[in-house]
Amino acid sequence: MTTEPDTTVDGFDLLPDPADAPIDVDWMLDVLVRLLRTPSPSGRTDAVMQLVGELVDDIGLPFQLTRRGALIAELPGRSEAVDRACIVHADTIGAMVSRLKDNGRLEVIPIGTWSARFAEGCRVTVFPDDNRVTYTGTVLPLKASGHAFGDEVDTQGVGWDHVEVRIDEDVSDAAGLAALGIQVGDTVALVALPEITDTGFIVSRHLDGKAGVAAALAAAKAIVDGGIVPEHRANLIVTIAEEVGLGATHGLGPDVAEMVSIDNAVCAPGQHSIEDGVTIPMADLSGPFDYHLTRRLCHLCITHDIPHVRDTFRWYRSDVAAALEAGAETRAALIAFGLDASHGSERSTVASLTAVGDLLTRWLQTPLTFAQWDQTSAGPLKLFPSSAQPAPQETWERLPE
Repeated sequence: MTTEPDTTVDGFDLLPDPADAPIDVDWMLDVLVRLLRTPSPSGRTDAVMQLVGELVDDIGLPFQLTRRGALIAELPGRSEAVDRACIVHADTIGAMVSRLKDNGRLEVIPIGTWSARFAEGCRVTVFPDDNRVTYTGTVLPLKASGHAFGDEVDTQGVGWDHVEVRIDEDVSDAAGLAALGIQVGDTVALVALPEITDTGFIVSRHLDGKAGVAAALAAAKAIVDGGIVPEHRANLIVTIAEEVGLGATHGLGPDVAEMVSIDNAVCAPGQHSIEDGVTIPMADLSGPFDYHLTRRLCHLCITHDIPHVRDTFRWYRSDVAAALEAGAETRAALIAFGLDASHGSERSTVASLTAVGDLLTRWLQTPLTFAQWDQTSAGPLKLFPSSAQPAPQETWERLPE
């Protein structure tokens, strides 16, 4: 049994060379817009998962749904076991009604981690328990009219205690809200308002999550349409609670040796992430990603001229963290599309999503990082591929007495 890695960052080309599987960009963007127009805050994701299921069925992949509603599709491969997983999330941030106010407006709490600063002025849809009706509205600061409050509009605080939802109904008290069927615990979804510009920018709420879903589905479609059967079978897992920290806590089979999640790379001062290519995160809030798998992804980008950078994130976690914390024994890495103004009015690019899809199709066609070692969950020390990550040289010197 070999103990040598299949590749290094500056090593030889991967064999067999991955087949070209062009991303259908128009299809990917159409799917993205459909996803964005389907509200799916964590906790209310059934409608978007119905759409994802229909899309996966159109691609021609078998799939099933977990009890809670996550989707697990099977990508073709020659291995007996499912050796790989690609994980994306379809849930988004949102809000929940916490009080019916005496002025006929709604107090809300956030679903997921995001600032009320980014909620102010946002159009929303309120979902009562009665699925036959919804209500539109707007998130406003408590002092929303400059003609009434003057400079106090600028000096009031920022936070969820300082905003309220004005619904578009003739109602002026809590009793009127209750008569409409609105209750504490109702979901409030942010209207995405997606726009794709002639210059290749994608501007919308909820690109975080749904852009990754569109890229992953486009990669799966490219492999199926190209008649490509990779060496290893893989699962495409679409989760429904990443924004509240649960993510890929279930759905991973015991044979999965490598897991790659697709999520956003924050483009902001102090970060290296790019908006027009792929970012390979080396670490996030939960710690470093797998040393060998991240370098393999970088090597694939170098070999196939995919624009990419490496970055680290201090205030960020993804489906990967949830899976590892739940006990997944797998190599794990992240492929990220560029995103400006995360959890606000987000922006990415067509080029970035296409590059992510391209990298994913190529990774799915490669051998496992350590072709034989990674086939089993455990093995003896003498077979462990330790030479792939050399030990540091002894550099310390004895301190003077």
